[in-house]
Amino acid sequence: MSALKVLFIGGTGEISAACSRRAVEQGIDLYVLNRGATSIRPLPADVRFLEADVRDASAVRTAIGGHEFDCVANFLAFAPEHVEADLESFAGRTGQYVFVSSASAYQKPVARLPIVESTPLRNPIWPYSQAKIACEELLVGAYREHGFPATIVRPSHTYDRTQVPCEGGWTVIDRMRRGEEIVVHGDGTSLWTLTHAGDFAKGFVGLLGHPQAIGDSFHITSDEVLTWNQIHEILAAAAGTSARIVHVPSDAILSADARWGRSLLGDKAHSVIFDNTKLRSLVPDFRATTPFFRGAREIVEWYDADPVRQQLDPEMNALIEQLAERFRTDAPVTI
Repeated sequence: MSALKVLFIGGTGEISAACSRRAVEQGIDLYVLNRGATSIRPLPADVRFLEADVRDASAVRTAIGGHEFDCVANFLAFAPEHVEADLESFAGRTGQYVFVSSASAYQKPVARLPIVESTPLRNPIWPYSQAKIACEELLVGAYREHGFPATIVRPSHTYDRTQVPCEGGWTVIDRMRRGEEIVVHGDGTSLWTLTHAGDFAKGFVGLLGHPQAIGDSFHITSDEVLTWNQIHEILAAAAGTSARIVHVPSDAILSADARWGRSLLGDKAHSVIFDNTKLRSLVPDFRATTPFFRGAREIVEWYDADPVRQQLDPEMNALIEQLAERFRTDAPVTI
């Protein structure tokens, strides 16, 4: 049986790099198209590289030349015009087109847990999620009207060793190590799911070339559920310290910083639990095997291995300080 011939648009990001490694390990004949910029996640040696600016449709068509693919997966489509360009470029040239959407597209607030793929898509808060929903609608229409072989994949919060999965990144770890307070939205008890990129890749690559995935959608997440307090405490433990948490209402964060606030009210402030039964029906061996306490150690070890990686954000540091000062409670609790 010949190897699947697959094109990844992207291929070196937090999610896509893990998928590239997994694809090569699984014997896929992998092509990767991007600008060829230096990456902290180098491509596997067996990948065939195609260089083009993915936002230049003409350059993309030139780069792929006469190639046809069993599957094309786009990790860099964030707006309807990106999907429209792919519909033009790949119609009739691929047996499957995988769009990487986002689990943040599911309705907010969520009416019922666990979240399944039939949970309605509606996000009135976050423009990022709204754009992903619009992309999905284009692809669903193209499948229904023209048979375009679309598969939609919805990652939730997926991380690799290069990403501290909380707002502020390494700045938050640095504050904890210096004994400074950090900010956690709400009361810190809402539920969240973090998925290691290596685990995501198992499910994603398992869907490539699968005929029963065409015309359908799947989320790919861990089954581990943590509170935001636990997430920060696990990061602190991995960094050899403790977390001095100040709880701040999400609305107050929105007033202080619109981007951070929208990502909370449009996604992270809502409890989420995902049911991966549908994915396992097609990829029966899928199982997320990296609990976050191990992932957190990977993250800290990677940053500690090279101090140059430990970039701080002065503006975020000042914002955290401002919010902590405003909402800290030093008064003892009287019972």
